[in-house]
Amino acid sequence: MADVEIDRGLLGALAPFGARVRPAEPLSRHTSFRIGGPADVLVSPDSVDELALVIRVASAHGVPLTVLGGGSNVLVGDGGIRGVVVKLAGEFRRVQWRAAGPVTMARAGAAVQLGRLARAAVTRGLAGLEYAEGIPGTVGGATFMNAGAYGGEVAAAVADVEGLDGDGTRVRFDREMLAFRYRRAELPRGVLVTAVRFRLAADDPAAVAARMDDVRSRRVASQPHGRPNSGSMFKNPRGDHAGRLIEAAGLKGERVGRARISEQHANFIVNEGGARAADVKALMDTVQRAVWEWRGVWLEPEVRLVGSW
Repeated sequence: MADVEIDRGLLGALAPFGARVRPAEPLSRHTSFRIGGPADVLVSPDSVDELALVIRVASAHGVPLTVLGGGSNVLVGDGGIRGVVVKLAGEFRRVQWRAAGPVTMARAGAAVQLGRLARAAVTRGLAGLEYAEGIPGTVGGATFMNAGAYGGEVAAAVADVEGLDGDGTRVRFDREMLAFRYRRAELPRGVLVTAVRFRLAADDPAAVAARMDDVRSRRVASQPHGRPNSGSMFKNPRGDHAGRLIEAAGLKGERVGRARISEQHANFIVNEGGARAADVKALMDTVQRAVWEWRGVWLEPEVRLVGSW
């Protein structure tokens, strides 16, 4: 924001949030990649009413609003993100459980880690989220992206979604209204997810735990650990796997600056320390060109590129 008066007016309108408003906050502190320039303003609302206020303030001052979520599955540009960046806190990190016979409804705030929710479900002998062990995203982002792994997807367990529209008005969408497809849910433009209700079925606790243990073992064996990353970089094309195509194109270990294509799983790019978003984007471009030239397949990014480049 170039106009200092707009800066002061916006910060003044957000004054009720106190220390939860952070101007010029480096977003590398808030992404799993540990990459990203500063937000003009980062604010952490604790409730739906506070989030509605942030939406109205951003609209009144004519600045864009971006929800960062858990900071996974996203690549923030080195120039940061203009306007207001929201990182949900407080009630958005809570889960409520309600059992009705063999079915339990789990209402999870948008900032709840999907893996945490999955583990909590397993301890209760509930099936439907075992595949999510190790997925780093939050419930809000995972629903928007229809996150999945090892044959499971969020869509299968979602009952309904709560949110706020562009005016800060509360809205609700049943599962059928979301038109889930591969790595996408069709939420109306401008809607911010505040909570998701999942329908989970009672099952043999030992069997549920065994399925999650199997997922955990497969993930540990096949995916890189110990270096910041953002999960799978590209969507799997129909009938194939992005990682297989990238490996077959001879790109394992390819690097630009401090970013490197993982030798363990070619659909992961890792930050070796000090990588820039531009380094990662250059590797992504190399992958797309090489796979296209070798196989005639154009890989579509799964990670979202946001901010200023």
